[in-house]
Amino acid sequence: MSTNPLLAVGGLPRFNEIRPEHVSPAIDSLIAEGRALVEQLATAQATPDWQNFVQPIETFSEKLSRSWGPVGHMNAVVNTPALREAYNDNLAKLTDFYSDLSQDERLYNKYKAIQHSAEYATLNAAQRTIIDHEVRGFKLGGAELPSAEKARFKEIAEKLSRLGSKFEENILDHTNDFNHVVTDAAALEGLPDDALQAAAEAAKEEGKQGYLFTLHFPSYMPVMQYCENRDLRETLYRAYVTRASEFSPPDADGKPKWDNTHLIADLLKLKQEEAMLLGFNNYAELSLATKMADTPAQVIDFLDTLAKRAKPYAEKDMAELKAYAEKLGFADMQAWDVPYISEKLRQDKYAFSDQEVKQYFPEAKVLAGLFKVVETIFGVQVRKVDAPVWHQDASFYEISDQQRQPIAYFYLDLYARQSKRGGAWMDECITRRKTANGIELPVAYLTCNFSAPVGDKPALFTHDEVITLFHEFGHGLHHMLTQVDEYSVSGIKGVEWDAVELPSQFMENFCWEWDVLRHMTQHIETGEQLPRALFDKMVAAKNFQAGMQTVRQIEFSLFDMRLHSQFDPAGSQTALDVIEQIRDEVAVLRPPKWNRFPNSFSHIFAGGYAAGYYSYKWAEVLSADAYSLFEEMGVLSQEAGSRFKQEVLAQGGSRPAMESFVAFRGRAPSMDALLRHNGMSS
Repeated sequence: MSTNPLLAVGGLPRFNEIRPEHVSPAIDSLIAEGRALVEQLATAQATPDWQNFVQPIETFSEKLSRSWGPVGHMNAVVNTPALREAYNDNLAKLTDFYSDLSQDERLYNKYKAIQHSAEYATLNAAQRTIIDHEVRGFKLGGAELPSAEKARFKEIAEKLSRLGSKFEENILDHTNDFNHVVTDAAALEGLPDDALQAAAEAAKEEGKQGYLFTLHFPSYMPVMQYCENRDLRETLYRAYVTRASEFSPPDADGKPKWDNTHLIADLLKLKQEEAMLLGFNNYAELSLATKMADTPAQVIDFLDTLAKRAKPYAEKDMAELKAYAEKLGFADMQAWDVPYISEKLRQDKYAFSDQEVKQYFPEAKVLAGLFKVVETIFGVQVRKVDAPVWHQDASFYEISDQQRQPIAYFYLDLYARQSKRGGAWMDECITRRKTANGIELPVAYLTCNFSAPVGDKPALFTHDEVITLFHEFGHGLHHMLTQVDEYSVSGIKGVEWDAVELPSQFMENFCWEWDVLRHMTQHIETGEQLPRALFDKMVAAKNFQAGMQTVRQIEFSLFDMRLHSQFDPAGSQTALDVIEQIRDEVAVLRPPKWNRFPNSFSHIFAGGYAAGYYSYKWAEVLSADAYSLFEEMGVLSQEAGSRFKQEVLAQGGSRPAMESFVAFRGRAPSMDALLRHNGMSS
């Protein structure tokens, strides 16, 4: 067991040594250790206090996270059948362990005893928050339920965990299964040269002639945006929007191989039952018990208000798009035509294309520009260093203070590949905490799915991808620049879910500043910096179709909230019926009836955003308002940066997010800055 890299004490994960066969022995050993610790603490006769009770649990939680975290990460970025099996087997064991832990009345009573003790007032703010969160967590974990209901609650938790994992796997498997080969280059007119070259290389790797296209975003999106072949666009669109649905290929029994439809129904039934066992009317109420928003009605009112402000702009966008489509000869514009026509319209209106801009954003310059912003406003330094990684595309970086003392680290994995789930995300690798040996420094994972280098050229990023990179780095900064020393509220831990997007969306704003952007550009052929004239066109086009994009996000958010607050899982309605009703109210663009968007909406069915997807818009209000201080004081203001670092990033989850925002901004947030940023203010 001492040779198991998942049980190594201290240091970075040994990714170069971790194998699927290491997972079960490590997790079995740690769960046994955890159960023994729980029994010891639960039966101890001493009066519980921070040192003899809470601290041992915090220490063990961190130890288990340090072992399981790399397994979950590798399952997401270098997925194999053996690793997936090991991950799912041990996910079930861990869910069982945590369910037992959250229902242990002996531990619950000891946390409550500390909360009501004289010691509580002497604890620091972070420690008191942890106690409060634990007491709330035991209530929400079923600790107060009768024995029979406890058993059912635990069973539900295990099923939800298993179904969520399966939901994500179905999307990945269906995405990876699809490919479409085009043999005639003439059928790919309009497709950019780098996308054409990438498709040719993909075909060559598979031993096929011609050009191979997949549903991974770097392959899919250029076709949708630029390719003049309408049939090809329809083929890829249809495949993309019906992933993990009843339209997936048949299995040996003739049933759809990767259909998430029944999983959606099962997940909603189980979540409703879970909520009702705890005394809530619906799952949304349970979800909001740990968020900034108070009630589902408050969230729906927020979204409805935003929809009323945005829909006139969305209708104007749509009228312009339809008129332009007719001008191009698309009297019957379909969903697979929209990205293509939109790109043509943007080029016509603003005289530039995404593809033209992309030539100015090589990876090295973008990263250097990102790091320069962070270094300037937050007073830190970033440099690449060596460490074991899980794939040759991944790299490792150190963040140090102005005295060159390390304060955090992060891994970066930017390119899409077959074994990697889609999207972009930040996750914790190691969380800052104080130990007997000093401060354990935080380490983050930053993961994206951008186009890899083609041939001898470096990777080139679209401006949207640059924005995504800044977004994920904002999450990373929240984790890495914390000054909280207590594990459970350090970094992003303990932060309300609807506030967790504040730093990420805040960072996106810098991608629209000339003094930032010009320093992170260099044309791939000429070496020239982005011309100011082209930048001005980009800014002019910034809010192109902003109304349509806003109502689309509101559509997803309302779908999520109504599904988890007003939908009867036992009734005759389906999730598809719900989203169609919401589209009646807010949408200006209707997809085909066979579109199965819910089946790949992993955010709410597998990714922790259930009854929480509204948080993107909720936090966007906070982030736009936060950034308005930089607009007032100077975009790269070190004073504003220091305040944001100290009052928001450094605080982690040690105090309510609203307190952190008010401490930074000096007042409560306003929706005005968001609407102004999106070109929707009157």
